Amino acid sequence: MLIKPLTKAEEQIMQTIWKLGKAYLKDIVDAQPEPKPHSNTVATILKILIDKGFVDIEVHGRVHQYEAIISKEEYSSSTIRNLVEGYFEGSFADAVSFMLKQKDLKVKDLELLLQQIKHKK
Repeated sequence: MLIKPLTKAEEQIMQTIWKLGKAYLKDIVDAQPEPKPHSNTVATILKILIDKGFVDIEVHGRVHQYEAIISKEEYSSSTIRNLVEGYFEGSFADAVSFMLKQKDLKVKDLELLLQQIKHKK
């Protein structure tokens, strides 16, 4: 399934929704870092997230409750896959090799990954 990428602002709101589960606009605004965005700004971003298929809305009278449709794991997986396809011709081995060369991935981390791979088989 192709998941559309999010802007930084959209991703920040999604991080909050993933953390809170179901949430009202006020809860989402309150959970934002300082300086907090205006509630109209957050409401606009929520509408975009609904249009993109990330969030569902439940109406309770005059109050709206928001919930993620796409899980954090689904979005993370899609984002990483797109990164590897776009920059490393689809090769996760090349991506890991690049991180090792950049010293973003330590040998200890790589050994832990190898253990996880061995135990998964």
